[in-house]
This record gives sequence, C-alpha cells and structure tokens, in this order.
Amino acid sequence: MAFLTDRKRAAGLGSAKTGTEQFWKMIKSSIALQVMIPLFVITFGLGLGGTHEEVLVYFGRPLPAIILALSLIVCVSHFAAEAAEAVEDYVHGLAQKLTLIGVKAISYLLIAVGLFALARMAL
Repeated sequence: MAFLTDRKRAAGLGSAKTGTEQFWKMIKSSIALQVMIPLFVITFGLGLGGTHEEVLVYFGRPLPAIILALSLIVCVSHFAAEAAEAVEDYVHGLAQKLTLIGVKAISYLLIAVGLFALARMAL
C-alpha cells in the first residue's frame, strides 16, 4: 500500500480486479477449443463428399450435431471475448461502447444463425 498515491487511497482506486478473471476465462475457452477443433474437423470431414440427403442424415445424428453446436458456441464466444478485449484496449469513449455492443450483437447473431441452420439440418 505504500506505493499508492493519497488520491488512490482516498478514492479506493487501484487495479480493476478483473484482469485475472478474464485471463482464466480465455484459458478455459482455449483449452475447450483445443478439444473441440479436432473433433469439429473430423466430424465435418466425415460429412463431406456425400449427396445432399446423405449430409442431412449425417448431421441429423445427435453426436455430429452436438459437436458442431458446441464448436460454434465455443469458437464464437472466444472470438467475441478477444474482440472485446481489443476494443477495450484501442477504442475509447462512445465509440468503445458502441463497438462493444456491435461485437456482442454480431457474436450472438452468428451463434443464433448457426444453431438455427444446424437445427434445420437435424430436424
């Protein structure tokens, strides 16, 4: 505490206290991606090369559909967190708030569209 200025001691300011939490969230999603990406590549690769009906039947099975859905959610969530971190670092003021809202909206839209398309194939 000896290194804090009087103003910081009086205002209770200091570290933001969220850097470690964000770090561990990114580490957890990175580990999940290390598992999900090979599964996604294998699952997607096995579905390639067939006719339209064969592909629909293949992705209509529970295991490929679940792997694709989880891969989509983890990948887009990881991207959104990284993009938000970059925006927080390099954009300031009202533009930062609007860009963060845009990043969140685009990521939720991508997840919704991907899950809808997967549900249409599976059902």
